[in-house]
Amino acid sequence: VQLVESGGGLVQAGGSLRLSCAASGSRFRLNNMGWYRQAPGKERELVALITRGGITNYADSVKGRFTISRDNANNAVYLQMNSLKPEDTAIYYCNADLAMTYWGRGTLVTVSS
Repeated sequence: VQLVESGGGLVQAGGSLRLSCAASGSRFRLNNMGWYRQAPGKERELVALITRGGITNYADSVKGRFTISRDNANNAVYLQMNSLKPEDTAIYYCNADLAMTYWGRGTLVTVSS
């Protein structure tokens, strides 16, 4: 399974971005899909997770600002990010489970103050 992220970029604080992740190489519907991020000098952390049935889970730091969604028919997952803050600056990675865990290469999100 290959995961390819897109939608990262540079945005001012208070702005919005929408990340997309397209999965290919699997005939089966992926199980949990999610977004993680890693800021410079910090460990990778969970941002948001969505189950195959649509149950979501968010890091406290993004609750109320980010929304995760998925398209099961196309094995895709999205992250709508609003009210962005400089501390949201990180490389954002797509993650998916199907018997094993798969990772994308990441997309950089930079939020300027």
